[in-house]
Amino acid sequence: MNAGAVIDLFRETGVLIEGHFKLTSGRHSPMFLQCSQVMQHPRQAARLAGALAETLAPLGADAVIGPAMGGIILAYEVGRVLGVRAIFAERQDGTMTLRRGFRIEPGERFVVVEDAVSTGGSVREVMNVVTERGGEVVGVGMLVDRSGGKTDFGVPAHSLLSLTVPSYAPPECPLCREGVPLTLPKSGSG
Repeated sequence: MNAGAVIDLFRETGVLIEGHFKLTSGRHSPMFLQCSQVMQHPRQAARLAGALAETLAPLGADAVIGPAMGGIILAYEVGRVLGVRAIFAERQDGTMTLRRGFRIEPGERFVVVEDAVSTGGSVREVMNVVTERGGEVVGVGMLVDRSGGKTDFGVPAHSLLSLTVPSYAPPECPLCREGVPLTLPKSGSG
């Protein structure tokens, strides 16, 4: 699946939105990719996950893990395509952890998947969850790399779409200076 097909699919499903958004990292951006909009459509989600799984298959993972919330459906779908187990990590008291009886076996090889990555903070937290439990992270997969390929995870990383989308520290944000209302897309508003 090429980048043009991914963008077309994102436009069809309302993933790409413009405005003034506060990202998970705390930075502000004029564009947000609400990937959950495409993940609610099983056929389109399977198509994207299949394309991502194809790029991750050579890494030889035993399992797939993603962060809650954006990585849950994607981890499941990539795991289904690869024929391996899929789990997710979630925050508890502000710390990314495993819950719900999920385990990581020593030496188990994981790919970490996420819907959209800006700074890579959530992916790194999940990577730490894996390695702290004796697992090995062999790669990272993402639907969208918002850093334009600048985020380095220290393992092979694959994205279906790489974008360089501006983001600003709040004191430097031109949208704030212009008085454009801020939207917190991950909190359910906007």
